[in-house]
Amino acid sequence: MVVVARVAFTTNLQRYLACPVGDVPGGSVRVVLDNLFAANPRLRSYILDDQGSLRRHVHIYVNDARIADAKRLTDAVRDDDEIFVFQALTGG
Repeated sequence: MVVVARVAFTTNLQRYLACPVGDVPGGSVRVVLDNLFAANPRLRSYILDDQGSLRRHVHIYVNDARIADAKRLTDAVRDDDEIFVFQALTGG
């Protein structure tokens, strides 16, 4: 059985890149992102740093919980989970 998650991005990221809501296969956050980057390589640099870890101002939630592993992205993904990717905005 293939695990498929629904991935969505904030409007802020969508202003810079085409990243529509979509269904992406993968059993962990890392695998889902790798599959997503295969289809949209430019998205990688907005989400991951040069070490392959989540950028400091990017957060990922699986359903209603923030992922625990921002470095290796090993958090499990189950079929029909919803993954939400957003950039934290700062300023005043």
